[in-house]
Parts: sequence; C-alpha cells; structure tokens
Amino acid sequence: MTNNIVKIVLLAAALILFAAALYVYRPIKNNLTRITVTGDSQTKVAPDTAVVTFSVVTQGSQALSAQQENARRSEAVKTAVETLANAGNKIEVKTSAYNLSPEQDYYSGKMPKIVGYEVKNSVTVSVSDLNQVGAVIDAATKAGANSVEGISFVVREDSPAQGDALALATRQAMAKAEAIAQALHGRIVRVVETHEGGVPISQSNPYSDRMVFNSNTTANTGYTTPVQAGSLNVRSQVVLVVEVEV
Repeated sequence: MTNNIVKIVLLAAALILFAAALYVYRPIKNNLTRITVTGDSQTKVAPDTAVVTFSVVTQGSQALSAQQENARRSEAVKTAVETLANAGNKIEVKTSAYNLSPEQDYYSGKMPKIVGYEVKNSVTVSVSDLNQVGAVIDAATKAGANSVEGISFVVREDSPAQGDALALATRQAMAKAEAIAQALHGRIVRVVETHEGGVPISQSNPYSDRMVFNSNTTANTGYTTPVQAGSLNVRSQVVLVVEVEV
C-alpha cells in the first residue's frame, strides 16, 4: 500500500515537472514583418573645392608643328599652376583630355582638303583654397591657356557636411519606421539592411559658358579674376529595411 502511494506521488511530481517544462520551453510564435523606409535630407553648405578646366588650343599647317607649340605652352601652364601649389596652396593638376584633329576645307573642291591641324590639351585643376581660384585662372591664362572650359564647385566626400546630411537622412528614416511600427501596434526588433542612395550634389557653376582668353592681352592688365562660389545643395538619401514585431 505504501509503495503504491509513493509511486502515485512520484508520478504526480513527474507530471507536474513535465507540464512545467512544456510551459517554459513552449514555442513562442512571433508575428514579424519587414518594412522599407526612405530618409531624404537636403542642406545648403559652402563648397570646399573648385574644379577648373583649362585648355591650350594651337593650330599649325603641319601636325608636328601644332603639337610642338601646344606642348610648349601646355608645359608653361602646368609650371605656372604648380608654382602656386608649391607656395603652400592645395592644388591638384591632371590632364583631362587631349585631341589632335585636321582642319578641312569643304568648299574649295569636291573632296575635303586638309589645310591645317588643331591640337587641344585640356587640364583639370582642383583648388581647395577658394580664395586662390582667381589667381589660378590668371596664372594659367598668362602662361598660355587660351580657353577656360568652366568652373564647378563641389563638396569633398570626406567633408563633415556629407556626414551631417547622411545622419539627418538616417534619423528621418528611423522616425518613419517607428511611426509605422506604432501604427501597427508593434515595435522595431532590428534593422535588417541599410542602403545609402546615390543622390548627386548640385553644383554651382557661374562660369558654365566657355571663356576664351588672349594670353597676350591679359598678362599686364593688373586685375585678378573675381570668383564667387555661392552655396551648394547637399542631398543624402538612406533606405532602411527594418523588422517589426506585431
């Protein structure tokens, strides 16, 4: 009799423990859904770099003579700009285009006739000190550059303004995600994916039209070319994919 009571008690205890284990380790069913939100910010900032494109254009009756004259004047332009860089200014010079093409007469006969050659050597100069842009233009034109293709003002990728705009876009995207989660009576569990949108920076370009200079007449004017940068619209876009428990 006593043994049977003990067995019953032990069986009851085992059943209780088994029931408790089932409750503790029961599968929890979460209703998870993913939502995608976008944050877009736009701020006005001052540019930190000017990009100027110069060209040296020469003509000659022979391709070699046109090329040699162009090489001489291009080297003078490069030296003049690099002299400013050696004075402590942050200036980067690189060749952006080079072209040698024949000049043809289409009206003297049935077949076009080559009457000469034109050589165009284009150089792009990046200037970090915007106060030196006018001086760079003057130095290049005095040295032999006879065409300024244009000026664009940009913000460097490592500029704090870029990071500020990106942070603002991220906060905006998270605010949208939280608002959607609250509307669904849920909560954000985690951020699954983040993508930075490729929204370009708008550039201010007051010199968008090509300017052609005669280096012989600008050498002794005594004036400095005025350049005003203005402001840029820096835009950043962030796409977030978040997981919401509802």
